[in-house]
Amino acid sequence: MTIRVALTHETTYRYDRNVSLSPHVIRLRPAPHCKTSVVSYSLKVEPENQFLNWQQDPFGNFQARLVFPEKTKLLSVLVDLVVDMKVINPFDFFTEPSAENFPFEYENILKLELAPYLAPSEDGALLKSYMTSLKKEGYGNKKRIVDFIVELNRKVSRDIGYIIRMEPGVQTCEQSLEKRTGSCRDSSFLLVQVLRHFGLAARFVSGYLVQLRADQVPLEGPKGPEKDFTDLHAWAEVFLPGAGWVGMDPTSGLLTGEGHIPLAATPEPTSAAPIFGFADPAETEFEFRMEVERISESPRVTLPYTDSRWNDIKRRGKALDRKIKDLGIEISIGGEPTFVSDEDRQGAEWNHEALGESKFELSKDLMYRLQDEFTSGSMLQFSQGKWYPGEPIPRWNIGCFWRKDGETLWKDRSLFADVPDSPDENRRDPHKSSETLACAICRTLGIDLSYIVPMYEDNLYYIWKEGNLPFEMERKLSNAYDSLERQRILRVLDKGFKKEVAFAIPVYYNYLKEQWESSSWDLRRDRLFLVPGDSPAGLRIPFASISDRFREFPYFTSVEKKSPLPSRKRIEERIRKRLDLSPRTFGEKEPPIQSTLVVEARAGILHVFLPPVPSADVWVELIACIEQAALASGVPIRLEGYEPSADERIGLFKITPDPGVIEVNLHPSTSFEELESKTRILYEKSIESKLSTEKFQIDGRASGTGGGNHITVGALTPE
Repeated sequence: MTIRVALTHETTYRYDRNVSLSPHVIRLRPAPHCKTSVVSYSLKVEPENQFLNWQQDPFGNFQARLVFPEKTKLLSVLVDLVVDMKVINPFDFFTEPSAENFPFEYENILKLELAPYLAPSEDGALLKSYMTSLKKEGYGNKKRIVDFIVELNRKVSRDIGYIIRMEPGVQTCEQSLEKRTGSCRDSSFLLVQVLRHFGLAARFVSGYLVQLRADQVPLEGPKGPEKDFTDLHAWAEVFLPGAGWVGMDPTSGLLTGEGHIPLAATPEPTSAAPIFGFADPAETEFEFRMEVERISESPRVTLPYTDSRWNDIKRRGKALDRKIKDLGIEISIGGEPTFVSDEDRQGAEWNHEALGESKFELSKDLMYRLQDEFTSGSMLQFSQGKWYPGEPIPRWNIGCFWRKDGETLWKDRSLFADVPDSPDENRRDPHKSSETLACAICRTLGIDLSYIVPMYEDNLYYIWKEGNLPFEMERKLSNAYDSLERQRILRVLDKGFKKEVAFAIPVYYNYLKEQWESSSWDLRRDRLFLVPGDSPAGLRIPFASISDRFREFPYFTSVEKKSPLPSRKRIEERIRKRLDLSPRTFGEKEPPIQSTLVVEARAGILHVFLPPVPSADVWVELIACIEQAALASGVPIRLEGYEPSADERIGLFKITPDPGVIEVNLHPSTSFEELESKTRILYEKSIESKLSTEKFQIDGRASGTGGGNHITVGALTPE
């Protein structure tokens, strides 16, 4: 990413009469060690009748020496500079092995060459006291030299508050330490002296600082300038063997980057003055002007298109929509953009692993934001997702479902666990509420409570498993699968074996009788013991020990256009009628029902495991029943389990984990305008969730997130 900018710096002295000017030295040309690429440079001085000689001072800085043979009423210095602002990694250096740790000694010949930069020029009482306090805080102890200069730079930045000071000259260290404030040149001079007292060669640098307005306002920390900005600035440089001169800016507390353009680097500030010279006594008007203007910019993640180009893309998109419509083509486009954490770019979960500690929380935060933007009356479902070979457990996925007809699928979001800003009074103990919720669900379905089946962990298995564990429970295992198994066992042991861990409700919808039905299960051990593991209880029901034949029910696979879903009002009327009637019992002539709804308190949250439901018409009613039961129980829940069968009447988008990224599976769009709106909202909300669409290599170069990030094109229905 490169931004080419033009910097203009004009300094003007107007005298009330003709004056003689002494020879002037102008130090306004980028120094030889400037890392920012200089495209062009020009210096224009008035009066034009002068002699100009370019020189280099004893320290290698460029300087223009001017001699003015005639008197003048005007002295004007105009600098035009064009540079390429390309990201510079301030840590892109190696040090000699002897200088990797502080403190270190310079070699004798190097120490001789650095003599002007090693000798402190101030040694006042306040400076001595400041050095003593630094050493007491551990700044003189052995540590990596990079850590030392970073921490010392930040320390001076915190201790000396920044002010704009228009008085000429530089404050002494005593003045800065007494006032605890100073300009950029004051804090830089103090840092130079502190570095020298620590035995490090340091020099004072004057130069230009270019700060460009950020494409995106950061959520935290300094927001930066509101518009592109440039000014004269000062900082310090320390000499590290192997690395050379390393810039330290105590004003910001950061190392110098592409925005720092050095003009003069000298042992003392007086030798780095931008303009030095004298004039006859006279009334003087002083003016200066500094401007920075962007000339060209390369596309980048935070600003891929200019306004004109983006408007052109939108015009072409609308034209394409019209053409597709005229041709009668029914087509939609979806996407699977990927994101990484903006705060933990080096974590394994954001580079190569599919699962991690922060991935789920960040995905959940993003999902809540997108749910508000894309849907109304929707619900979230947290389910198990893909399971790839070599991964010890399945991945999760978060799905957002809603009715496309505009009807409400779920009314009260406060009934969802973990919803931001949900009332505290809804946060009851989920373990005490699990049976209450199971009973309430049965009532809304019109099913007798006798069909609820308590479920337990298999104590015989875990007693056997516990007996095979070593005494040293804390000993690290080399095998990741064994480690996970041990964690599972410990979690189960914490629950206990005599308590119900979940409640099962066998349930399915009888289309002929238009009612929900249940059945009893014959249990060989009198109780239902779950298959060992830590997956949701709904996935650990031992159906093989219940029966070898279960009741069959129809599964609808028609691709014909479906009739409208039942209205929410009609569904609620059906629920009210069932609540007014006595719960039903059912004959046991037919085989038992296998599809099972499970209520389980797990990880401090009450989970409801949804059974497979053959059609969306029945599924929307089941969701309404669960919401009504949660409202009656007064406890927030989390939905999990089976998703509804694919149906064009139900909207869906998901967030899932992939190696190194999270992936947002966007719902299809049927027009460019819709696609543009969804994409814009997604990326805006991802920033608010502290997610990013770019990664950086070790040298600071930007790279893509990886993990797929592709689009999908096709029809909305298989007709």
